[in-house]
Amino acid sequence: MIHELRIYTCLPGRLPALQQRFETATLAIWERLGIRSLGFWTTMVGSSSNDLTYLIEWRSLAEREQKWAEFVADREWQEARAKSEADGPIVANIASSLLQPTSFYRGFEGTAPQVPVAFSR
Repeated sequence: MIHELRIYTCLPGRLPALQQRFETATLAIWERLGIRSLGFWTTMVGSSSNDLTYLIEWRSLAEREQKWAEFVADREWQEARAKSEADGPIVANIASSLLQPTSFYRGFEGTAPQVPVAFSR
């Protein structure tokens, strides 16, 4: 498995709009497309209280490429994004990291580690 850590930094005052978009539209689209989210967090203490951080689990880089392309092209997603941004842009920056498990990773439920994925840039 590969885990993708994504951090969305919102424009001031726009975090609630992003959270609402995930809650009312994005997660249902992801479920339909088979995109597996592992959790969502906001920053209590740290450098930015405008951040939404989340993890996605992918079986492979190929799955990520395929499903992310399907999501970006999805008409329902495009409509939800446009509707949520009717009052202006929401996100100022997106940071994304693809993570592979270490040899001592035990998973979120005590599962055995997966074989690390070869990744080249």
